[in-house]
Amino acid sequence: MARSSSQGTTAKEPGRLKQMYQVFTMTRRADPSSVWWFALAFVVPVALGVLLALLLPGQNWLAVILWIVAGVLLGVLLFLIVLGRLAERAAYSQIEGQPGAVGAVLSNSLRRQWRSSEMPVAVHGRSQAAVYRAVGTPGVVLITEGQRGNLNRQVDEERRKVQRIVPNVPVHVVHVASDKDSDGVTLHKLPRAMNKFKKALNRNEVLAVANRLDSLTQSPAASIPKGMDPMRARAGRPR
Repeated sequence: MARSSSQGTTAKEPGRLKQMYQVFTMTRRADPSSVWWFALAFVVPVALGVLLALLLPGQNWLAVILWIVAGVLLGVLLFLIVLGRLAERAAYSQIEGQPGAVGAVLSNSLRRQWRSSEMPVAVHGRSQAAVYRAVGTPGVVLITEGQRGNLNRQVDEERRKVQRIVPNVPVHVVHVASDKDSDGVTLHKLPRAMNKFKKALNRNEVLAVANRLDSLTQSPAASIPKGMDPMRARAGRPR
């Protein structure tokens, strides 16, 4: 009885409208100017539908209602599109600069034509700066996270490693930086920057290159045995 009562009192997941309101609130707090974009996205189509309903000649009441309804539906659609874009940017702004932020973008925001991992392929021990790798139609892209000066050696090593394993595949480097650094791309612009490179591989070649790199390279996290916490590891007792 106690178990059934506890299951019955479990809080239900929020509905779609409540989730949308939570996303809207989070986006508005992160970027107050987003309210104006939401208003424009909804008001402009509705106003256009009303104007077409009133100004077009020979309109009956049914046509007027249909134009207004079409404007409202288009406004709702544009509002949802703008909400999704700005909410994604607001979410990225909250994790920007933190270790592992690039991995989150690679695992959640890239298209299906890309093969990547949220784990870095190289890490600078002191600064926690990291190098990530993604394989797509432009070839192999190395993404740096953190202070670039600490990763010069790691980037060069990963570039030579990739060129040795797949010598005919282009290798690109993208540096993720904050808004103040004009020599890099911000976190929310990373997928767009990666897709700007010229296409060099087809879908089958992307899969073959990604599998070959994964089989012949090893990430820093792969060297840690599963189920072992390196922070709690103890040295053996001397005999």
